[in-house]
Amino acid sequence: MIATHHLASPVAAIFLLLSATIVHRAPAAETPAPPPTGVGVPGMASFDRIIPELMRKHVIHGGAVAVAKDGRLVLARGYGLADVHAKQPVQPDSLFRIASVSKPITAAAILVLVQRKQLDIDAKVLDILDDIKPPQAAQLDPRWRKITVRHLLHHAAGFDRGKSFDPMLRPAPVVEAVGTTPEPAAIVRFMLGRPLDFDPCTRHAYSNFGYSLLGRIIEQTTGKPYAEAVETLVLRPAGIRRMRLGRTQRKDLADGEVHYYPTAGAEPVDSIFPDVSEQVPAPYGKFYIEAMDAHGGWIASAVDLVRFATATDGSREPALLKPATIGVLQSRPSYVAADEQAWYALGWMVRPKGDSANWWHAGSLPGTRSLLVRTHHGLVWAVVLNTTPRHSGTFGGELDRTLWRAVEGVEKWPAHDLFGRYR
Repeated sequence: MIATHHLASPVAAIFLLLSATIVHRAPAAETPAPPPTGVGVPGMASFDRIIPELMRKHVIHGGAVAVAKDGRLVLARGYGLADVHAKQPVQPDSLFRIASVSKPITAAAILVLVQRKQLDIDAKVLDILDDIKPPQAAQLDPRWRKITVRHLLHHAAGFDRGKSFDPMLRPAPVVEAVGTTPEPAAIVRFMLGRPLDFDPCTRHAYSNFGYSLLGRIIEQTTGKPYAEAVETLVLRPAGIRRMRLGRTQRKDLADGEVHYYPTAGAEPVDSIFPDVSEQVPAPYGKFYIEAMDAHGGWIASAVDLVRFATATDGSREPALLKPATIGVLQSRPSYVAADEQAWYALGWMVRPKGDSANWWHAGSLPGTRSLLVRTHHGLVWAVVLNTTPRHSGTFGGELDRTLWRAVEGVEKWPAHDLFGRYR
């Protein structure tokens, strides 16, 4: 098996990334699931059998899967319910929070800027973000001046949430120190007053904050807000029209966006929003997705995630990245040992295979799981789910293995292309 799912590697433990104001617990998954939506493909019936089995096992209310072969969309299916109370089924192009699968999108925007010679990948971060200063009376750790754009892409800039904390998921200290809402620039200012956790480019430590910094670099380089810049650099060229940044509260869900559910029986939580006094389900107030833009803030359909990946690797024209850029994307970071079989590269986990590689990224937030995979032999698939699964800690590896089993059940790949059905 040509698997991406050796997630036991410390470098690859991506599924452990992220741990309306109507209060109710997630409903038990007793409502009969509707039939899959989208075009059924007889030769790919393994997906319609295996994916619903996984969802039933883990009490997942809704999900969507999209698969491409050699740049053609060959399968797009919606499973289960987008809204349990309204009994509204998931559509193949329903929008989901994609959590950390946002990181490859941010990385692609950076790499397009590098290709255009508008940005040096080895430029010093503080030379670019020279308008953001540490809090008054705070001393800057001199190691900050060594951090480059490449270090941020590799998660090797010196931020280790295991040693300190993750300001993107625990914004209360930021609000207390800076005296404002935890918007990205305020978080950067706060972090400039804190010491790094290790010397830059000496090891890997997954960092949401590092990718938030990349979002600020995109803004500074283009002179546009992050979302507008990414739309111009990546989304529109890839033919993606409906992706957007998500909002935290239920009342602010986008048109076509699913509802989100914690694990069945989970207790509601205090809301992060000061004007919400009652407790809320975790997906609608445990975190502040508005500050997560560049590292975890996008909502997208499974179809558009596949659009993005096939444009990124050039299997569908127009290609976002040049072959030389893809070579850099896949290259082994200097601090990764020669015997490591997989590593975090420029926005993706990478496992070399012959003269190509498998790429993948996973995402997790309360009420959300996502996975995007690109294989060395012409396949791309995406899965997005709207429920925190049971046994969440081991679910990532099981989801990966399940998708590989579904792929292996395809005896002959269809010749059609369904991209034209979804705009």
